[in-house]
Amino acid sequence: MRYLAADFGAGSGRIIVGNLNHKQLQLDEIHRFPNRQIRLHQHIYWDFLSLFEELKVGLHKAFAKYGNTIQSLGIDTWGVDYGLLDKNGNLISNPVCYRDHRTDGVMETAFQRISKEELFALASNQFLPINTVFQLFSDVLHNESLLKIADKLLFMPDLLNFFLTGIAANEYTIASTSQLLNSQTKQWETTIFERLQIPLHWMQPIVFPTTILGQLLPEIVSEVGGNLNVVAVGSHDTASAIAAINEIEEDSAFISSGTWSLMGVQVDQPIQTNAALQAGFTNEGTVFGKIRFLKNITGLWLLQSLLKDFQQQGETVDYESLINAAEKSSCSQIFDVEDARFTNPISMKKAINDYFIEQNKAPLTEKGDLVRSVCLSLATKYQQVRLELEHCTGKKIKTIHIVGGGTKNRLLNQLTAEITGCRIKIGAVEATAIGNILIQALTSNEISTSDKITFI
Repeated sequence: MRYLAADFGAGSGRIIVGNLNHKQLQLDEIHRFPNRQIRLHQHIYWDFLSLFEELKVGLHKAFAKYGNTIQSLGIDTWGVDYGLLDKNGNLISNPVCYRDHRTDGVMETAFQRISKEELFALASNQFLPINTVFQLFSDVLHNESLLKIADKLLFMPDLLNFFLTGIAANEYTIASTSQLLNSQTKQWETTIFERLQIPLHWMQPIVFPTTILGQLLPEIVSEVGGNLNVVAVGSHDTASAIAAINEIEEDSAFISSGTWSLMGVQVDQPIQTNAALQAGFTNEGTVFGKIRFLKNITGLWLLQSLLKDFQQQGETVDYESLINAAEKSSCSQIFDVEDARFTNPISMKKAINDYFIEQNKAPLTEKGDLVRSVCLSLATKYQQVRLELEHCTGKKIKTIHIVGGGTKNRLLNQLTAEITGCRIKIGAVEATAIGNILIQALTSNEISTSDKITFI
């Protein structure tokens, strides 16, 4: 049997076919496409219509190559963002991107209705302006017309699943990023909705990974040339990525390294201590019902944005050449990667140098110096988070598993090993797709949770 993983990242998407043979997983990338952020009338949107069309293109290519040997499809995306449907199931507008500025200052207003401490005790998430709860509260405050016509809220993977199957549901791991879910009961927390006047009826039933949502709608079947089961996987991409790690040791942490660096540990129950609150940790769901106790750190977005800067200046550069240049640099300047100025600047190079100028340090002009500074700053942040994790969990961290696109950044991995003093275990680049596929294989009973899967 073959399984399709549709993995939508904040920068690009890919459709990957996975084939398990004697517990060896082989991947075949069928289709890859960009995921663009569109600025329109002072807001930033995701081009959902384009993403859905690319999904159908990938399905068509997969059926053309593999026919009815494809068993199922699982979709994963980044967290917090969502689309709203009207009572007829129509998409009201393109989903707003989490990097939009409509949530500026909204957290502080929300805390006048529900305290930071009470909100953490209920949902146990890291406080970020991008969280779904603050995006929705912004609509409550400023978008009265939307409140009148919206009927259903679906997170990005749920939204894609809905237009494939007609089934409206909210998958657990993606819902756990919203700051609307009770981290203990794993259900919607009515207190949060009531205090912030967010309509609770928008939310859909929570489903858990390995749930078969349904099959493709007839009109989709006619377009893509085949039918299959659509399965709820770890719909939050980090949940799927962590599921791809064969064994997470007691003394180890993980970093899902992509546009964001998500660094944490796996625990049985949410950690809701004051230390966790003050350090800015979040408790999110795993595919097997445990908790990912982690911190969201600005990650390769910094390098992606620098690369865009260089290309817009007419320079012919690629990721590999930038890393090569950084390895030759002796730059030792670091910056706080969590500074708000790096969220969505017009120019990342300018934002970094503005930071240095304010710190009475020399601006960086060479590409190699800039890239090394980014890698050094990220590795330094990882060390800080490692120490915070040890304090909050009471466990010594000796090993760090790194999965995702950042595994290809040898300089960042080397600096992480040097600065943290930890043993670094490099996992799969396509960890998210692998975890996605493994959950589908579990759903079809081709493998069990105790099986050790190798990747070829």
